[in-house]
Amino acid sequence: MTTQTAATLALTINGEPRRAAPGSIADLVRSLELDPAKVAVERNGAIVSRSTLAAVPIADGDVLEIVHFVGGGEADDTWTVAGRTFRSRLIVGTGKYKDFAQNAAAVEASGAEIVTVAVRRVNVSDPKAPMLTDFIDPKKITYLPNTAGCFTAEDAIRTLRLAREAGGWDLVKLEVLGEARTLYPNMIETIRATEVLAKEGFLPMVYCTDDPIAAKQLEDVGAVAVMPLGAPIGSGLGIQNRVTIRLIVEGAKVPVLVDAGVGTASDAAVALELGCDGVLMNTAIAEAKDPIRMARAMKAAVEAGRDAYLAGRMGTRKYADPSSPLAGLI
Repeated sequence: MTTQTAATLALTINGEPRRAAPGSIADLVRSLELDPAKVAVERNGAIVSRSTLAAVPIADGDVLEIVHFVGGGEADDTWTVAGRTFRSRLIVGTGKYKDFAQNAAAVEASGAEIVTVAVRRVNVSDPKAPMLTDFIDPKKITYLPNTAGCFTAEDAIRTLRLAREAGGWDLVKLEVLGEARTLYPNMIETIRATEVLAKEGFLPMVYCTDDPIAAKQLEDVGAVAVMPLGAPIGSGLGIQNRVTIRLIVEGAKVPVLVDAGVGTASDAAVALELGCDGVLMNTAIAEAKDPIRMARAMKAAVEAGRDAYLAGRMGTRKYADPSSPLAGLI
């Protein structure tokens, strides 16, 4: 018996023989890229309560059935990052809104399941001031702490260590900026911070330049998602280099999300048409004349862009090609 075989358990999962590392049923479900909160599990003929999946260990010879609900047609088009599955491919920020109530309404209209949150000092002079968590429930919406405003790897790492201590978050968004004028990422510092955070057990989704080589380097040092900019942060210019974004998508083994530069719904659709797993935006919604309506538009654009990508667009041609045959004209 090889060492590898000895270190794994022989299981039967949904009628098929498999081997898996020792751990809980929840660990097994995540290793299959499924969400334990969205499945039901039968183990050796007995249903395991979902609330105990993390506490029940698997054993050699176990027979498991894992089921979930699907529609009569095609299964949900979800995406997964670091073992966590989401339906919405739109991530929204929580800055620049007139107040928390408007922010919460925009999140609801967008259908987003993830929001980015900056880590800032508590206002000790007014500890009872309203907080974001009073309006956007972190039990219903995934908070993604980010390092907005950090210009060194050390500052970003320190910020996320504090975020994990405050809320227990390990899925985080890392950005290390190079300068205040362009807000472009400093890739040397970004790669260094990614490597340190990954070794400390963080799951960093990383803001980066639209460079396929840099994106691959981030993946190699532990990024769970790469997030190339479409254009400078807050510029609203849209995706400026579709070629490099497409190359990043083609070469990545982790999710790719366009981050920064989106200005309107057509920009969001382009990101998804290029094959990106999602898109992150803040200013495009928050600074719209009607943020709630723009949030709805962005939701529709992301869904349309994803459908167009899955449908497979027609080829481009240099010259006209009539839809109706010219032969047989009167």
